[in-house]
Amino acid sequence: MGGMENFIYLDYNATTPTDPRVAEAMTPYLTGFYGNPSSGHRAGREARAAVERARTQVAVCLGCTADEIIFTSGGSESNNLALRGVVAARGGGHVVTSAVEHPAVLEVVIAMEMEGLIDLTVVGVDNHGRVDEAELINALRPDTVLVSLMLANNEVGSLQPVAEVAAMCRKRGVLVHTDAAQAVGKVPVDVDYLGVDLLTVAGHKLYAPKGIGALFVREGVEIQPLIRGAGHERRLRAGTENILEIVGLGAACEILAQDLTDEMGRLVSLRNGLRHGLAGGFVGLIEHGHPFERLSNTLSVSFPGVNAGELLDVMGDDVAASAGAACHGNQVQVSHVLSAMGVEPEVALGTVRFSVGRFTTEEEIDEAVRKILMFV
Repeated sequence: MGGMENFIYLDYNATTPTDPRVAEAMTPYLTGFYGNPSSGHRAGREARAAVERARTQVAVCLGCTADEIIFTSGGSESNNLALRGVVAARGGGHVVTSAVEHPAVLEVVIAMEMEGLIDLTVVGVDNHGRVDEAELINALRPDTVLVSLMLANNEVGSLQPVAEVAAMCRKRGVLVHTDAAQAVGKVPVDVDYLGVDLLTVAGHKLYAPKGIGALFVREGVEIQPLIRGAGHERRLRAGTENILEIVGLGAACEILAQDLTDEMGRLVSLRNGLRHGLAGGFVGLIEHGHPFERLSNTLSVSFPGVNAGELLDVMGDDVAASAGAACHGNQVQVSHVLSAMGVEPEVALGTVRFSVGRFTTEEEIDEAVRKILMFV
């Protein structure tokens, strides 16, 4: 795609290519429809209609109502708005999260703790990267205002028991936020099944462009805005709407809602083919993540004795993937996810995350196995 011939892209968890159907839906709003959605004239009404149509497309994808969707600039802003917005509305309190959250959650709650806004509890995970729901519930206190627990881990693909945690939190009046950036489009995501109060969506993880996201805020949940100004997005996110990318996010959500079940099966087949091929050619391959409760597309494996960073460097013009650790001088800097899972530094140093996606083919998997094994 896009001048990437002979390049095998296995880094879909980092970002996805924009689906050509999404680009096609966006094009009229790049070249023609330029009105401000807040304007009352015809150009403004056309723009407003496009924004609200996209809001409905996102809502249908998540199983909520359109007025529960707030458009943002991406996953990081959605997480910040959810976490800081709830804490500000509640006047502070105690927040619980997991040790394997994305930095867009962990860095926010750590900063809020340092600012004196919250007390923070970070719950650990097992060696599969999953939170023990009983341990998390035991961490709740009378002054707990929010739990933030990701739906799917971006590094190892393990799914978290969000629905079970949310059900128990609801009985205690504790709000639950889930960062679903890596989950939407890879597993079914329904806010009522999950029982969450807030949910983060990142467009560039589901074949929309970078720079657009959404936050589901359940009706009746109060949050304070991060960005103040005019009354955009139910007065929760000031700024003239990014119509072009909002339309793209809406189109992407409509597309993924159509064929998710079939696509999940195809991705599992591709992922398993990659694992079998690598395991067959590299004795001692170690796989990370939960064996069953996991994303369909993610394969995190270690090649013990291999430096993953060096491997990615030498194969970077042929195959795209991500490393689980970096070596700085004599120090091995292990990802916080692998560290929380108790992965030994030397195993982490050889860890590579491969993630397949919509445009990955069986032929590419076969060729990737050949090239990777050639380099290790």
